[in-house]
Amino acid sequence: MILLRRELGDVLREQRQSQGRTLREVSAAASVSLGYLSEVERGEKEASSELLASICGALNTPLSEVLSSVSERVAETEALTAPLALPLPSAQVVSASAA
Repeated sequence: MILLRRELGDVLREQRQSQGRTLREVSAAASVSLGYLSEVERGEKEASSELLASICGALNTPLSEVLSSVSERVAETEALTAPLALPLPSAQVVSASAA
């Protein structure tokens, strides 16, 4: 099952790490406790919209960019986990006009 909080946490962590910043630096800039930011990044806590805005501000990253990345990740996961439709043998296919 796809959990939005995990995908969001992964995107936030990747953004922070790509900037070479520590949890401590970002938590101080976002005025969020280090422990809580860590839990958000691990997907253990649901972040409020206010908290997300604060974290994104601390990362100098637009919230829309973070949410777009999360959306792309969810779409990729959905595509990988979607059930495959198996074709029916031609003998079992009944046309709509014959039914």
